[in-house]
Amino acid sequence: MAGGKETGRQKMVGMMYLVLTALLALNVSMTVIDKFVFINESLVRANNETRDRNVQILTSVEKTVEETGNREADKKVVQAAQKIREETQRVITELDSIKKDMVFITGGYEDEHEADYVGDAKHLTGKTDYSKVGHYMMPEEEGGEGKGLILKELLNGYAENVKAIIEAFGPPESELLAYKPIAVDADEDPVYNKDPNQKGKIFSTLAFEESPTPACLATMSEFQSRILSYETRALDFLSKKVGAGDISFDKIEAKVLPESKYVAAGTAYKAEMFIAASASGSKPQMYYDDKEIPVENGIGLVEFVATPGAYVDGRVRKEYEAKIKVPIPGGGDTTYSSKIEYFVTEPVISIQSKSVSALFLNCGNALDVQVPALGQSYDPRFSAKGGSAIAGSTRGTVTLVPNARTFVLTVSSGSNLIGSREFAVRPIPAPDIKAFTDRGEVDQKAGISSKTPKLYLNAVPEAGFAEFLPDDAKFRVAQAEITLVSGGIARGTIQVNGNQANMAQIASSARKGDVIVVEIKKVQRQNFKGQVEDFPRFTRFISIPLN
Repeated sequence: MAGGKETGRQKMVGMMYLVLTALLALNVSMTVIDKFVFINESLVRANNETRDRNVQILTSVEKTVEETGNREADKKVVQAAQKIREETQRVITELDSIKKDMVFITGGYEDEHEADYVGDAKHLTGKTDYSKVGHYMMPEEEGGEGKGLILKELLNGYAENVKAIIEAFGPPESELLAYKPIAVDADEDPVYNKDPNQKGKIFSTLAFEESPTPACLATMSEFQSRILSYETRALDFLSKKVGAGDISFDKIEAKVLPESKYVAAGTAYKAEMFIAASASGSKPQMYYDDKEIPVENGIGLVEFVATPGAYVDGRVRKEYEAKIKVPIPGGGDTTYSSKIEYFVTEPVISIQSKSVSALFLNCGNALDVQVPALGQSYDPRFSAKGGSAIAGSTRGTVTLVPNARTFVLTVSSGSNLIGSREFAVRPIPAPDIKAFTDRGEVDQKAGISSKTPKLYLNAVPEAGFAEFLPDDAKFRVAQAEITLVSGGIARGTIQVNGNQANMAQIASSARKGDVIVVEIKKVQRQNFKGQVEDFPRFTRFISIPLN
C-alpha cells in the first residue's frame, strides 16, 4: 500500500484486494463476491491490529517524554503525535459512517443477522447489488448523490494534514513524498493510467461504479488501511525526534581487546580491557575510510580484505579511519573518529611433500599447500599453468599433473590471490627390465636351463620414483621378441604380447651354450587415475645364456 510501514498481513491482503478488483472488472461469479467478504474481514482485522500498534507507539512516546522531564522540544513531539492520532480517528470514524450508509441503502442485513463490526459484508440483503453504492458515490451532475467527491476530499485532506504536521520537524523530502494522495482519478493512478478501458474515469467511478456491495465495503476498508499506514509512518518518524540532543547509553559491557586470539605456549597473552557503552534506542552509522559497515545491537562489523604492500621483515604497517556517527534525537548527529593502526603480514606458502624441488611429468604429484598466516580463514583455491591442479578432499591438499617442462601453481584463498610457486618438471625415469623363471629371478651371467618352459619379463620402477609416487610407478611389459641365437646365428623367434613368454617353441632347438636375446619393444604404465599409457621411446635388450 502507498507510503506506510505496513505489516506483512496488510501487504498480503492489499495484494489480494487488487487481484480481486481486476477479476471484478470481468463480471465474475458469486464466488468472487464472497471473496470480497473475506478480503473485507481480513482488512478489518489487520486495521484493528495496526490501530492498536499505533496507540502503543503514541503511549510509548508520551511515557518517554514524561520520564525525561517533559522538555519543551519533546512536548511538541507529543502534541504532534496526539494530533495525528486524533486526525486519524476522525477520518476512520467518517469512513465507518459511509460504510453504514452503504449497508443501509442496499437494504441492510438479512433477517436474524446482525453486523459483527461496522461495515460487515456478511449476510447483506444487497450483497449482489451493483448499482446503489455507485449511484451514492457518483457526482450530482451525473445523477448521483455526490458522496464520492466528499470521500476524495476527506482522504486526500488527511494525507495533507499529516504531511503538514510532521513538516515542522524537518523531515527529508523523501519522507514527505511518502504521503501521496489516497483518492486519485484513473489518469493519476499508476495501476490504471495505462489501461485504455479506465482512461478518463474519475475516482468515484473507478472505485465504486458497477461494483457489488461487499467489494465497495472492502474498498472502504482498504482506504482505512492506507490511513492507518500513514499514521504508523508519521508516529514512527516522530518517535525518533524525542530527546533531541541526548545520547542515552543504556547498554554497558566489559570488553577485552586482545593483541591476538592465538598465543603460542610459553609466550605472553596481552589484551586491553575497557568499558563499552551503546544506546539501544539509537541507530548509529559506522564507517571505515568512509565506507559504511553493518551495525547490529550498536556494534559495527569491520571486515575488508587486507592488501599487500612493501613488506619489511615480512610485514607492512597500514591504517584506516574509523568513524561513528550517532544521531541526536531532534535532529543532527555527532561523529567520533579515530585512526586505527594494523599490520599486514606477508602470506608464506608452505608446501609439504616427499619431494617438492621438481615434479614428475604426467604424474599425480600430491602436495599439501598451507598458508599458516591465514589460520582458520584459509580457503584454498588452486590454478595451474603447464598442467592441471586437482584439489583434494581436505583443506590444502592438491594433486599436480604437469604436461610441460615447467609448472606454475597459483594459490588463492577465497577470491584473494596469495601467490605462485614454480616447479621444474622431470621426465619419468625408465623402469629396469628383469627376467624371472618359476624358480625366481634370472642371473644373467649364470643363465638358465635350455629346457626352461616359461620366462617372465617384469618392468621394475626406479626405487626413488616408486617411493615418491607409488600410484604412478606401475609398469608392465606389453610387447617383446625373444630370439634363440646359436653360434651367432638366429635359430628361432618368439613374439610375446604381455610379460609371459612360452619357451616351448624354441626349446627343441636350444642347446647348452646357446643364447636367448630378449628385445623389449613396448612398456606400458598405469597412472594414478588407473589409466594405461605407452611409455615413450623404450627399447631394451637382454642376453641370457643357456646351460
